[in-house]
Amino acid sequence: ANAVNLDTSLPNPAVLQMDGSVTMIRLVLALKGGYTQRNPGIPLAYGIPDGKPNGSNAGLKALMEGRIQMAASSRPLNASEVQAGLQAIPVAKDALAVAVGVNNPYKGGLTLQQLADIFQGRITNWSQVGGPDRRIRVLNRAPQSGTYSVFQELVLLGSPFAPDNPPYFTTATEDVTTPLLRALGEDGITYSTVDQVQNQQTVRIVPIDGQMPTREAIQRGSYPLARTVFLVAPQRTSPVVADFINYALSDQGQQIIGRTEFIPLR
Repeated sequence: ANAVNLDTSLPNPAVLQMDGSVTMIRLVLALKGGYTQRNPGIPLAYGIPDGKPNGSNAGLKALMEGRIQMAASSRPLNASEVQAGLQAIPVAKDALAVAVGVNNPYKGGLTLQQLADIFQGRITNWSQVGGPDRRIRVLNRAPQSGTYSVFQELVLLGSPFAPDNPPYFTTATEDVTTPLLRALGEDGITYSTVDQVQNQQTVRIVPIDGQMPTREAIQRGSYPLARTVFLVAPQRTSPVVADFINYALSDQGQQIIGRTEFIPLR
C-alpha cells in the first residue's frame, strides 16, 4: 500500500523532524529503528526539541506551522487541520482491555454504557450488572497516562471520571499497570492496553458489548474500545516523508508495529 496523494516536490530536509502523540512513542521509535537501518543517511528525530513528544495536538499544530515535517496522531484530523492541507494516513490500531481479578465472582460482560456508568460513579455495586451484592472498587489509572486519555475519549466521550472516593474509587498517582492488576482482588475493576493484560494469569478480561479484544475483532472494528492511529503529513511534502509512511504501511513496517503494543492494520 502506498501513501495516498502526497505531492513530494519539496526537497528532503537535513533531519526528518517529527512530533506528536505520547502514546505512539514506542510505535514511532520502532519504525524509526527499522527505517534508519535501511536508510542510514536520513536522521530522524521524534519529539522536538529534546526527544520528548509533545502530544497529538501540539504535533499537528507544529506541522501546520511548518516547524516539523511529519506528525504522529492518536486522533483523526479536525476540520481546520484538513483545511490546512494535512493528510492523516492510518497506520495501526490501539485497543484497551477491561480487567477484573480472576477470583472476582462476577463472570459476565459489560456494555459500553455500563462501563461508563461504573467509571462515572452511577453504577457502584456488582449486583447492578448481574453480579453479587458487593461494592465495586474502581482502580483508575494516573491522569498523565496516555491510556487514561484513551479511555476517557472512547468510553466517557471526553466527560470526567467520577471523583476519588477511597476505597471505592481511587486514581493512581503513577503510570503503572502491574500494581493496579495486583490490587484487583475479588471486587476491583481497571483497564489497560490489551498488550499489558492479555497474558496475565491473575486477571480476567471482561467482554465489552459481547466482544473480546482479539486481534481479529480489533482489525474488523467490532470491538468498541479501539481506535485508529495515524501518521500525518502536509499534502505538499518531501520524498523522504512519503517513503517513511510507505515503510510504515509495508509488510515489514506492519510487522514491526505488531511487535509493539499496537495492532497492525492487517
